[in-house]
Amino acid sequence: MATKIDAATLDLQEKMVALNRVSKTVKGGRIARFTALMVVGDGNGHVGYGLGKAAEVPDAIRKGIEDAKKNMITVAIKDTTIPHEVLGKFGAGSVLLKPAAKGTGIIAGQTVRAVLELAGIKNIRAKSLRSNNKTNVVKATFEGLKELRTAEEVAKTRGIDVEKIG
Repeated sequence: MATKIDAATLDLQEKMVALNRVSKTVKGGRIARFTALMVVGDGNGHVGYGLGKAAEVPDAIRKGIEDAKKNMITVAIKDTTIPHEVLGKFGAGSVLLKPAAKGTGIIAGQTVRAVLELAGIKNIRAKSLRSNNKTNVVKATFEGLKELRTAEEVAKTRGIDVEKIG
């Protein structure tokens, strides 16, 4: 999992999860800036997220995409779903991800759905618990996806046959 993913070789799609207008009050008045939370993925097990901040919306989006390409991870996918149930936690946000049968689709909130669609997961049930903060929900989803392991990966680390894993 420690291998760095070269985003230039992947055919990436991008999705804006959140666009936020923030302002700083200074002596001369208020200075408005924008933050854009972006998710990029190839729909084939590679996904990343990034936060871009700038004075203009297009610049914030561009910076968010650049940051997302630097924070790519590989997701373990079994058929069209995830190998096992997992709970991802980040800050006050936690996201429960459960595998689902073919034909279920992505049952998830808007924020988690964006990450799962771009990761290439087709059938899954997800529930965002506790925090509604979109940044923390995205980060919690990523923490959950990082913890996923296929039976082959578990067997390899334990040094046993795949059949012995229950």
